[in-house]
Amino acid sequence: MCSHRIQNKTELGPAFRTALERFDPNRRPLILGHFDADGLSAAAILSQALHRAGMPADIRILGKGENPWSPALRQELEDSCPAGLIVTDLGVREGKIVPGLPTVLIDHHVPTGTPGDATVISGNGWKPEPTSSLLAFWCASAICPADDLLWLAALGLIGDMADGEFPELADAQKLYGKTALRDAVALVNAPRRTAAADVGPALSLLLRCASPKELLKGGHPETERLRAAKAEVAAELDIAKRTPPKVRGDVALIRFSSPCQIHPLIAQSWRGRLKDKIVLAVNTGYREGWVHFAARTSTGTNLIGFLAERRPPGAGAEYGSGHAQATGGALRPDDWNDFAARIGFPEEKVPS
Repeated sequence: MCSHRIQNKTELGPAFRTALERFDPNRRPLILGHFDADGLSAAAILSQALHRAGMPADIRILGKGENPWSPALRQELEDSCPAGLIVTDLGVREGKIVPGLPTVLIDHHVPTGTPGDATVISGNGWKPEPTSSLLAFWCASAICPADDLLWLAALGLIGDMADGEFPELADAQKLYGKTALRDAVALVNAPRRTAAADVGPALSLLLRCASPKELLKGGHPETERLRAAKAEVAAELDIAKRTPPKVRGDVALIRFSSPCQIHPLIAQSWRGRLKDKIVLAVNTGYREGWVHFAARTSTGTNLIGFLAERRPPGAGAEYGSGHAQATGGALRPDDWNDFAARIGFPEEKVPS
């Protein structure tokens, strides 16, 4: 059975309500979310909306190297027996996450497959493209009063897109202030980039606070933990920024080693300076046994297509998903060595 994919705002609310009707009323739903500002905000919106609608849910935020389609996570989900799954900001891939379990995917990345018979609420391809948190806000508004959750949708929009021509964002900026929203995004995004990648404090604040200013004011112990995380990331970023790129043809490669998830930030920073190149920021220290990289470009090249054409044989689900202009991946050493040779940097191999 094929998934039911929603790509129209008018169909979104009814589709979400219909999907929830398939959930087991005797169990709690489970929300799976990504650990960035967009994913965390989407999870917080959905959690509060479901509680208001009489369906209190649990939240599981995925960390380093985790994805819903992995055998380990599938076993975890089967053991926990939730009423159903709501998966947000974690991609749309091939295959059922848990066979027989009602599933809704709320996402805006480029799909790489059909997720069984799940209901897919996708913003990919919309003009402009809504983030997962904005899609979650629209879903929430279909099942309960949700106007007070608008600031959370704005955090996700700013965190993923920096801007966007959405009336919801304009309304949030008027109500809460552009500076407060942007400062809150910086704090919420910080812990997932640290070596520990503990986003619990960030999620706690998003669930507890009523505005970005409340999150920022420092009255909660979690706020100080986020500020410490931001400082840790800034220190690692300062070191990695000193690494010069190697350029071969259309590709610029910056390689460094950090336990922090700063490779997307490094790729983004060089993207503006190397406007005619595909920029790859390569981090050999983020996760033991893996080489992580982020790809960015100002050239208009479809990066997902670029990576697909150079895909090493052992690459898995961690490789080449995301957005056409912002993607990346994770490869085992042998596969990284293969990939590095394919893109013209054979000397950048790592020990197997």
